Amino acid sequence: MLERVDYDVRQHSVYSAGRALPEGTAGLWSGVFARWAGAANPLTVLDLGSGTGRFTPILAETFGGPVYGVEPSGRMREQAAPHPRVQYLAGSAEAIPLPDDSCDVVLLFLVFHHIVDRPGAAAEIHRVLRPGGRVLVRSAFADRLPDLYWHRFFPSARDVELRMFPTVAEVTGLFEDAGLTVLGLDRIRETVATDLAAYARRLRLRAISTFEHLTEEETRLGFAALDRAVAAGDDPGHITMDSDLLVLGDS
Repeated sequence: MLERVDYDVRQHSVYSAGRALPEGTAGLWSGVFARWAGAANPLTVLDLGSGTGRFTPILAETFGGPVYGVEPSGRMREQAAPHPRVQYLAGSAEAIPLPDDSCDVVLLFLVFHHIVDRPGAAAEIHRVLRPGGRVLVRSAFADRLPDLYWHRFFPSARDVELRMFPTVAEVTGLFEDAGLTVLGLDRIRETVATDLAAYARRLRLRAISTFEHLTEEETRLGFAALDRAVAAGDDPGHITMDSDLLVLGDS
């Protein structure tokens, strides 16, 4: 596992702008979450590793019940998007500040690779999940790593992410050991940017934790190459990425 990224150091200052959801993305994920939730509304939801609340209010609107955003970074929580049915709490995947059997849905959106005690986290998630509940793990997986457009400008990024992300078998094994059952592995294609210039502007904020593991020299050279591509009109148009959602249940 790579050294853990402390979001209180730099990422908190760029995350909201650098990871803002493109138009249509909120609706796309809302539909995916609802399709896999497997129960009627209202549902109580845990957004585990909620960050600045990118998805937390969306979960409240999708499922109609209370939503708890649990996030270890105080500076990320300070910026979290408010909503009348959302409560943000200090905590982590290894220590969730909620009672047993209190949540119908648990979402981990690009969170699992940051967890240090993964067996402990899987047990905690099972503890707070109600019988019949669903765990939705949006993650990259080392054995299914998508071809990301920005990687071509930063040659070490893919190698970093192969070390950063677990495999599907590693994640499913942890949750199965904790008593959960794999229900599906969904692949969703989402739009990241409408053109290369917009893509470059977002990337320059370095609101992707992979950048924390690249050298300053590679980062400088990569953005110089990206700027040259934008200036040359080397525009692929809409830039998309494939995202994996692992779904588990307590049956």
